[in-house]
This record gives sequence, structure tokens and C-alpha cells, in this order.
Amino acid sequence: MPGSIRGEVHGLLAVAVRRRNATLLDCPSCGSSHVAQVLGDNGGISYVCTACGHSWS
Repeated sequence: MPGSIRGEVHGLLAVAVRRRNATLLDCPSCGSSHVAQVLGDNGGISYVCTACGHSWS
């Protein structure tokens, strides 16, 4: 595998690991990072905290 491709793959893997370890969304009510993305009634995206039950969109 050419060095340039190896470097690109290594960079992509590093980004994936950082994203996996990052908290992307916290509950505005309790601050928990245990948030699920759900399909809203209007077809949009909504979120629900699995820790406290708070939901928002």
C-alpha cells in the first residue's frame, strides 16, 4: 500500500476514535450524555434523554 494511502487511513482512523470518545450531545435538562436520536412526529429528528426522559428537537 502506498505511503500516502496509509497516512490517509491512519488520519481517518484517528478522527473516528476521537469522535467515538467525544460527547456529541448532552441533555439540556440534566446534562447526561445518554441521548437517543428518534424520528419526530413531523418527520424531523428529535432527541430523548434515556437518563431523565426529557425530550427536545
